[in-house]
Amino acid sequence: MNTIRKLLPHQSDAIFLTDGGIETSLIFLQGIDLPYFASFTLLRSAEGREKLMDYYRPYAEMATRDGTGFILESPTWRANPDWATLLGYSADELDEANRAAIEAMRELADDYQTGDSPFAISGCIGPRGDGYVAGEAMSSGEACEYHARQIEVFAESGADLVTAITMTNVPEAAGIAVAAKAIGVPCVISFTVETDGWLPSGTSLEDAIDFIDKATSGAVAYYMVNCAHPAHFSDVLEQGGDWVKRIAGIRANASQMSHEELDAAEELDIGDPVDLARRYRKILQYMPWVRVLGGCCGTDHRHLSEISRACCGQKIAV
Repeated sequence: MNTIRKLLPHQSDAIFLTDGGIETSLIFLQGIDLPYFASFTLLRSAEGREKLMDYYRPYAEMATRDGTGFILESPTWRANPDWATLLGYSADELDEANRAAIEAMRELADDYQTGDSPFAISGCIGPRGDGYVAGEAMSSGEACEYHARQIEVFAESGADLVTAITMTNVPEAAGIAVAAKAIGVPCVISFTVETDGWLPSGTSLEDAIDFIDKATSGAVAYYMVNCAHPAHFSDVLEQGGDWVKRIAGIRANASQMSHEELDAAEELDIGDPVDLARRYRKILQYMPWVRVLGGCCGTDHRHLSEISRACCGQKIAV
């Protein structure tokens, strides 16, 4: 077994890559049926598990080739009770799926990480509801109770951190942070934004981060922005204040379309990988503390290859 010392992005002065849009890649590029965008269901069979591993391998190879760190984000964005019920999973079966996901990530880390390319395993937490629409938000307390079991399973299974991806509202994100703090696992919160750079719930990134930091005494390791194109949020980040220094990761969409347009699209919009990489590099110029670079809807290893070429290896000065 590989015994590389774990180093998380917020503890490092190096870039960590991560993967792209797993669900859009599996559906549109590999032709795999994913009910409710639930990639964790592939873990039910040996064939499905191998398809998942094949998805991650090009990214892991890229990280070791380019000498970067890598975040193995588990395929569990939909692995919470509400979605699992729709998919016919019992509570025990859901726990086992979350365990199996972390086990698969550990296997990949053992196969690929090196001293120059440390890998961190993140348990991915998705929103209780839709990833594009805020909907009816839970209270922070309700969210803490709702998401705690998944976080417990991730921690028990050896995840290095947990990452709440595509958060649309503040109370749910805050509840996840509170649960992770109580369980004792590092937590990352990643918000999605609309084309105006604000959360779907109508909250600014600044207010969202400030609220959660105050509510949890700064327990969140770092924040990210995902599932939006840089054209939608880069101006907000560039004009921001001290709160922007809490954002250490970007996982952008390939397309400049809105969430509503993407939801209605019948074909995948892969955008322009080279232009996307240039936009990432520009963000790093005014946010040199950003450590995690990945993709979201419509992105794949082609986009991450361009991002790595444009951004990795450059000197970081904070």
